[in-house]
Amino acid sequence: MKMLRAALLATALTLPLAAGAVYAATPADALVIAQNIDDIVALDPAQAYEFSAGEINANLYDKLVQYDAADTTVLAPGLAASWTADEAAKTLTFTLRDGAAFASGNPVRGEDVVFSFKRVVVLNKTPAFILTQLGWTPENIDQMVTADGNTVTLKWEGNFASAFVLNVLAARPGAIVDEVLVKANEVDGDFGNAWLNTHSAGSGPYVLSDYRPAEIVRLTANETYFGGAPAMKTIIIRHVAEAATQQLLLTSGDVDIAKNLTPDQISGLSADAVKVETYPQAAVHFLSFNQKTESLTPPAVWEAARYLVDYDGMTQSFLKGQMEKHQAFWPKGFPGSYDETPYTYDVEKAKQILADAGVKTPINVTLDVINSTPFTDIAQSLQAGFSEAGINFEILPGTGAQVITKYRERTHQAMLLYWGPDFMDPHSNAKAFAYNSNNADDNYTATTTWRNAWAVPAELNDEVNAALAEPDQAKRNADYIELQKQVQENSPIVIMFQAALTIAMASNVDGYVNGATSDFVYYRLVTKQ
Repeated sequence: MKMLRAALLATALTLPLAAGAVYAATPADALVIAQNIDDIVALDPAQAYEFSAGEINANLYDKLVQYDAADTTVLAPGLAASWTADEAAKTLTFTLRDGAAFASGNPVRGEDVVFSFKRVVVLNKTPAFILTQLGWTPENIDQMVTADGNTVTLKWEGNFASAFVLNVLAARPGAIVDEVLVKANEVDGDFGNAWLNTHSAGSGPYVLSDYRPAEIVRLTANETYFGGAPAMKTIIIRHVAEAATQQLLLTSGDVDIAKNLTPDQISGLSADAVKVETYPQAAVHFLSFNQKTESLTPPAVWEAARYLVDYDGMTQSFLKGQMEKHQAFWPKGFPGSYDETPYTYDVEKAKQILADAGVKTPINVTLDVINSTPFTDIAQSLQAGFSEAGINFEILPGTGAQVITKYRERTHQAMLLYWGPDFMDPHSNAKAFAYNSNNADDNYTATTTWRNAWAVPAELNDEVNAALAEPDQAKRNADYIELQKQVQENSPIVIMFQAALTIAMASNVDGYVNGATSDFVYYRLVTKQ
């Protein structure tokens, strides 16, 4: 263990040590994290789409508006001090924050905003669709986003309220980069893409000072950050793939946070030196019924199914620390979420619902599931519970690719899967769970409704469109809550759980923020007691 500690501090932190000094723990002004970060493909915010990359970029860049560390559920000013919306003209006008600067020292200008959005659209990497849904193209972007001094004007196309557009701008590709610095490192017209995959050019609380793939990420504090200099002057993220090694490093004091421990490892930690925090995550897990399967079309089957899921039994046993009970399509922790959980495991009630509706049992259907834990464990629990009411599942395990392919082709009967939003706006999930205006087989749509061949009632489709266009944010959130209630009560999609992330950290670490998505992981408020 001494060798591990020495290697970690010498090669990762590279901080000056007094002669003969020995650390019993990590330095007071450094946060050291053990985490599996081998998912990173890119760090350029115009390209980055992986979870670990999102966590890192959240600390390197600001957006015009953002869900900040102080409260990840509130849309707050970022580099924009204020803004006004003209709904009729489909225009937002932003006034930039006075004195805002990039970590390089260059001032944040309107031109940087225009450049940042243009490079996302022109490069057209994976996350570009989040911005291009506003009607932005390489051909019109210079007209859709313009700058005049400290003022930025943004236009969009489509029946979107400004509240939706603001949430789009708060997503990862909305990060504002330093045009001067990026252009200085541009190669062959790549908008600095290659350079930004190993460097940073943001105004956030940290600067990327070292990145070695599947080895280490080092962030250095931006002392001029407009939100105040972080207390942690160095953030070290060590790539540690093995959970057992993460546990050993944490309990020996070599790291402050272990991100990927198993539930068994978590339960075995000493409460004296280590604390455990659980954070709701954005993914919701559901059971769905393909409406091409006749026996699964009666609404009474949908309703009965909600009482045949052993929600508490699963979350209090093999899902403990991994999932929480949640029964609506928009995850808890996001504005507009509906957090009531009215359904419990009640076999007799389910039987009565089926009997009252004249549904004949037994019903025999196949259940497709990804062949890995905890999905297979959930499937077995569902199989046991549903059989009590005469609904018999034949579990068909497959690879993720096999299961999702069947789902996209609408060839499944029952399906166990999960869904996560692409950005923090309830329409991202409302469109997936409550909208399907064309149920034709040749109208492929990447939604749970179309994939389950559910012809959503026209009134519900209209309500989804109305919520999307609603300009008042409070009214809009209320509209989405009402949509969730309707889907919760009457649809062939049974939402059961919301993913949870359990993180173990040294007891002296305070202020670590882990919101519902990887884009809301913040280090700038961390202190050590």
